[in-house]
Amino acid sequence: MSVGAVVRVVVAVLLRPALWAVAVRQALRLASPGWWRRFPPLPVPPSGYLRFRLVTAYGGDGSCTDAELARDVVAYLRWCL
Repeated sequence: MSVGAVVRVVVAVLLRPALWAVAVRQALRLASPGWWRRFPPLPVPPSGYLRFRLVTAYGGDGSCTDAELARDVVAYLRWCL
């Protein structure tokens, strides 16, 4: 996943305050075990899991546009409410 995609997803979530709590909760649930011990200490999912989810969502090699990814993350967070 590119830096641009991450920025676009973060901005999409920041623009929706109602999703902030669920976004933090889901980030912590999906984070790799012991994420706080590795630098940088960010609660990100394991790369294999992320790759699997992208391939199952978008098919092929899992590639999608940054806008599609941001839209789908927001839709997922709304579903988690």
